[in-house]
Amino acid sequence: MSQDALKLSVARAALKYVPEGQVIGVGTGSTANFFIDELASIKDRIAGAVASSEATAARLASHGIKVLGLDEIDAPLPIYIDGADEITPQGAMIKGGGGALTREKIVASVAKAFICIADGSKLVDRLGHFPLPIEVIPMAYKPVSQVIARTYGGQPTLRMRDGKPFVTDNGNYILDISGLTIDAPQTMEAEINQLAGVVTVGLFAQKGASICLLGTADGVKTLDFSSKDN
Repeated sequence: MSQDALKLSVARAALKYVPEGQVIGVGTGSTANFFIDELASIKDRIAGAVASSEATAARLASHGIKVLGLDEIDAPLPIYIDGADEITPQGAMIKGGGGALTREKIVASVAKAFICIADGSKLVDRLGHFPLPIEVIPMAYKPVSQVIARTYGGQPTLRMRDGKPFVTDNGNYILDISGLTIDAPQTMEAEINQLAGVVTVGLFAQKGASICLLGTADGVKTLDFSSKDN
């Protein structure tokens, strides 16, 4: 099966977790896009969706799905559905390849459950092969890069697009840190988030996935982390 076929399989499988009549959180990226397209088939069964990026909001709206802001939501979201760039057997993730890590983390933080949808290649024993994204205030990208390289030994690179720094929906820059070996993702997440100038790091470990729907050639496998301390 192609990678797109695997992404489509988990997007379809995620529909069974969508509660009727409620507002859900929706992530950003290629796998999330497959889910949005599938969600359109049951859009009349939900009250709307909170988007983790402007791109996701536009895609939801294009399908006629009502897009709401968190300021319009009183109760916690029942679920947040999104992909991952890497996920471990313990449910810790690296996210942010699409540049929406901060809003993804915000929406995920107000959801009762995080349903991760990913193709099988995203499951890893240890995080770090995929470059770790860090969203930073523009003026801080260089000092943050220096601290990260000195503390963790990675190689920070400023994310670029069309010859210019990539700018997030929040008006910030992203550093991609390659060459990391992340043995303690919860600890690293807490430490990096404390650095001056860091908006957020793309480690989702302190609050990881509740469930991962993993697309494989043998079908969709369900990894349940809900009873674990992520």
